[in-house]
Formats: sequence, structure tokens, C-alpha cells
Amino acid sequence: MHIIFAPILRRPKLIPFFLQFSNLSPSLSLHQSQNEPSKHNIATIVHSLCDSRQFSEAHYRFSLSLASGSLPDERTCNVLLARMLASRTPHATWRLIQSLIASKPGFVPSLVNYNRLMDQFCGAHQPLDAHRLFFDMKSRGHCPNVVSFTTLINGYCLVRGIRDARKVFDEMLESGVEPNSVTQSVLICGVLRERDVEGGRELMCRLWEMMSVEAEDSVKTAAFANLVDSLCREGFFGEVFRIAEELPFGSGFSEEVAYGQMVDSLCRVGRHNGAARIVYIMRKRGFVPSEVSYNYVIHGLSRDGDCMRAYQLLEEGAEFGFMLSEHTYKVLVEALCQVFDVDKAREVLKLMLSKKDVDKTRIYNIYLRALCLVNDPTELLNVLVFMLESQCHADVITLNTVINGFCKMGRVGEASKVLHDMLIGKFAAPDVVTFTTLISGMLDAARISEALDLFHKLMPENGIRPSVVTYNALLRGLFKLKRPNDALMVLDDMVKDGITADSTTYTVVVEGLCESDQVEEAKRFWHNIIWPSGVHDNFVYAAMLKGFCRSGHFKEACHFLYELVDSGVSPNIFSYNILINCACNLGLKSEAYQIVREMKKNGLTPDSVTWRILDKLNGKVGKDIHSEDPTMSTFYEE
Repeated sequence: MHIIFAPILRRPKLIPFFLQFSNLSPSLSLHQSQNEPSKHNIATIVHSLCDSRQFSEAHYRFSLSLASGSLPDERTCNVLLARMLASRTPHATWRLIQSLIASKPGFVPSLVNYNRLMDQFCGAHQPLDAHRLFFDMKSRGHCPNVVSFTTLINGYCLVRGIRDARKVFDEMLESGVEPNSVTQSVLICGVLRERDVEGGRELMCRLWEMMSVEAEDSVKTAAFANLVDSLCREGFFGEVFRIAEELPFGSGFSEEVAYGQMVDSLCRVGRHNGAARIVYIMRKRGFVPSEVSYNYVIHGLSRDGDCMRAYQLLEEGAEFGFMLSEHTYKVLVEALCQVFDVDKAREVLKLMLSKKDVDKTRIYNIYLRALCLVNDPTELLNVLVFMLESQCHADVITLNTVINGFCKMGRVGEASKVLHDMLIGKFAAPDVVTFTTLISGMLDAARISEALDLFHKLMPENGIRPSVVTYNALLRGLFKLKRPNDALMVLDDMVKDGITADSTTYTVVVEGLCESDQVEEAKRFWHNIIWPSGVHDNFVYAAMLKGFCRSGHFKEACHFLYELVDSGVSPNIFSYNILINCACNLGLKSEAYQIVREMKKNGLTPDSVTWRILDKLNGKVGKDIHSEDPTMSTFYEE
């Protein structure tokens, strides 16, 4: 493949206007700083860069200022460090602090900045670095507070270092620093991570005692949230339900807040039925869940396929005036239609229409879209009629949705009637989406002449110019109906019409040519059109590879993939899996493993599909393949 590369133009990083003239070499910047007062300037520059999320540039500018010897006062330095900590690059920030201390020997970072930097090291699972920072903080005269110790304990707990965490906790007590509820909850998280349930329960009893005397509500809330999150994350759901039933924390903490946190934590780990159980306990105790929590649970249940339980919750919620959010409504009616329960979906529609200040057209549109999942054209038409009878405006989105539904159900005639009514002015005027949808539906029904008539006659007559999506739908339909010559003529019309092809266009054309046994034509199309255009993606590569493999040109497929890599393209794992599968089907074991090695060399890791293909090749299950296959053994060693 002879390929000519065009220069790659990269979009320059935007720098605030007033910084463009100060982007000088370090020596010139130093010279300028010696002649002009820049203490105020560096603060302004750093703030501006941090506001625009250009933290590396902010670090660089501040380093130049340190090298120049023109340093802001201690308070300003701490403010600037606080801004740069938002970059969450603890090593870079710590190097900057060390440079600052070297340039300004009397400078001591604030306790808050130390604590934030420790937290970032702990979040990166580097508690030893955080501990070194802790010692540095003490050596500079700071007395660690409860936040310092809690942060360090949390860092060790995150890496399962519960012994070290307990040592820090003991040191905290010896230092005279009183642990708070958050400290205790963090320690419990570490114990639970070690699967020590009894130890966790013992510490929980202490936590309830601490929460009963804790003065700050925010601290109690954070401690309880941390505990419940940890219980859910580690899978101790029984403990969550026990807390919900017994409420062992007493009257010092809001029960409503506690239940809301349990619902949130259970939903976060996908336990929406468990969250529904918490809602039931709340209702039994006379509490009303918040709309946010209730929507969260119904949305999750609908996503999980338990739409009947979601509908039941909705009915129960209607008793205390609960109303679905628009997005939850969409998810629920789609889930109900997927299980063909249109009656319940219709009840949900009625409930949403009774909501005040709601966009009824939009609500109908969402319901109509859901009905497209059901093969029930009568219901689709009835909803449209009822919508019009209730004086609700049917916009072009409504009608496009109805046409799309009819087409999916194979009722192209009804869809054509809706378009006809739109054209004669009964409804909103059609747009390009209307015609594209109907053309696609007609081609699916093999009504080629009618589809072409819509495209060549009705669209121009109504002043509607086809988009690239319209052309893609027409091309896909014609290739599917084994009309490659007609499809190529449409492609020529597309070029003449000035419509720029996208990667979907090229994927459709390549797939169509290969499925029509015109692989050589597909190769010419790649060399002459696709590659020079620069408009190609993993879908196009996959289409080319499938075409080669389907026609028995395995070696050519391998050369194609390797040439892509040599040209600087990074195909995804799907492309490699296509080749591996082809090699396996041909019984080419060594070639299959060679492709796996090439995949690894290019930074990709075999996925479950790769393993299944290789298992099929070896006639074995699991990763025991390498025990008998020296090639696979070599692959594992790599």
C-alpha cells in the first residue's frame, strides 16, 4: 500500500490572552522578573490558569517565579498551592512545595494544604508517601488534627493495611487528639474490607455511642454515609437491613437522613430491590421518601428488568403524591413495553399527563417512542388520535415517531398515509428525518421503486435536501437488497450533491461490496477514496477485514491490519478478534497466536471474546490452554 501522509495539524492549547505575550523563554522571563515587580502578576497568572484547568502550565509558571527569587508572601503562597492542589497530581505538587521551601526557607505550608495533599496520596493508594508527608508536617511545627489522622487511617485501610491503620489510630489517642465519628467509620471500613464482620460490629457499637454525643450534624452524616457505603461495597447487605430495622444510632441522628443514605448506597451498587425494601421500611415507620430517592429506585428497577416492582412502587407512591421525573418515566414505559404490558404503560402515561406544568406533547412523544418496541399499530394510531382529540399539538417529532413505529412493524402503507397527511397540511410539515425514516422502512419492505420515488421526486418537490444520514439509509437498503450497482449510482449522486461522506457511509459501502462478492472493488474503493479522505474508523477497518476473511483472503486481511498499524493507526480489539476467529476457523493455530502477540505488542489485552475463540481452537476450557500448547505458553510469558 503506497500511502502519502499529510501533515497532522494539532489545535494549539489555548492560553489566556494576557499570558500570550509572557510566554517567553525561562531566561527572558527571569530577566523581566528582576526588573518588574511580579508578585501580584504570578498570583493572577496562576489563578487564571487554574480557572481554565491548565494546571501543568500553572505549575510551570509558579516554578519560574520561584527560580526568579520574586516570591509572594506566605499567605499568597498557601492560596496558590490550594488552587494547584485541584490538579490532583500529588507528586508534582509536593515537588513544587519542596522547591518553594528551598527558595523561601521560612515558609511552612498550611495544615489544610498538608491534609489535602495527604488525602491525594492516599487516594492514589500511596499511604507511605502520605505518612512521610505527615512526619514532614510535624517536623515543621504543625500539630496534626483529627483530619490529618483520619486521612492517614483511611489511606492504610484502602490498601488493606489494617494493622498500620490501627497503629495510627493508637498514635492519635496518645497524641491527645480525640477521634470523631468519621474516624471511627473509616476504621470500620478497613475492618470490613478484611471480612472481619464481628470486629466491624464491635466498632459499630462504639460508632453509635460517638454519634450520640457528636455535636456536628455534618460529621455524623458523613460518618453514617461512609459506613453504609462500605457495607454495601463489601456486600454486607444484611447489616444494612439490620440497621434499618433496629436504628441503633438512637435519637441523635435523623432517621429520614439515614434511610435516604441507605437507599442511595444500595442503588449505587445496583441493589435496587434492596433499596425498595428500605422504602417499604420507611413507609411502615411513617416516613415519606424524597422524590429523588423514589425516582432513583424506580429508575434502577426498570433498568434491571424488574419493571413490575417499579410499577408497584409507582402505585404506592401515588398515595402520597409522588410524581415521576421525565427521565424515569421514559425508562419505565420503555421497560413495560419491552415486556408487552401496554396497559400498565398507558396508566403511567395518564399519571404523567395529570402532572402540572408538563409538556404534554413531549410526554406523548416519549410514550409513542416506547410503543415502537411493541408490534401494536392499533395502539400507536389510537394514541395519535386521542392526542389530537384532546387538543394536544402533534409536532413533527410526534409524527416522525409514529412513522418510525409503523415502519418497524412492517406497516409501510400506514406510514405513507401519515406522510401524505403531512404533505397536504393536515399535520406539521415533514422534514428530512421524516423522509429518511420512510425511505429506510420502504427498503426494509423491499419497495425499492417507492423509496427511490420519495428520494428523487417528493423530497426535491418539497424543498428538502437529503442529509448524509438519508444517503446512508438508501445505500444500506440497496446493498441489503443486492442492488450494488444502484447503490453505487446513489453514491455518485451524493458526491455530485456536495454531501460529504462519513465513516458510516464508507462502512456501508465496504460491507455491501464485500457481501456482493466484489472484494476487489472494495479494495479499490479503500485505496482510492477512503484512505485518502482520512475519514475512517474501527467500523470501516472491521468491514474490510470481514470482507477479506469471508472471501478466503486471510493473508491479505493480516497484511491490511499490519499496514494500518505501520501507518500509525491503532485498530481496536474487535479487528484483531476478527482475524483470530478467521485463523481458528481455518485451523491456523500458530497464526492465531501470532496475532494475539501482535495485539499485546500494540498495547491491547485479550478480552473474553478472544479467549472464547482460542478455547474453541484448542477444544479446551479456560486458560489451561498453555499447558499443552508451547506457543500459548510463550504468549503468557510475554
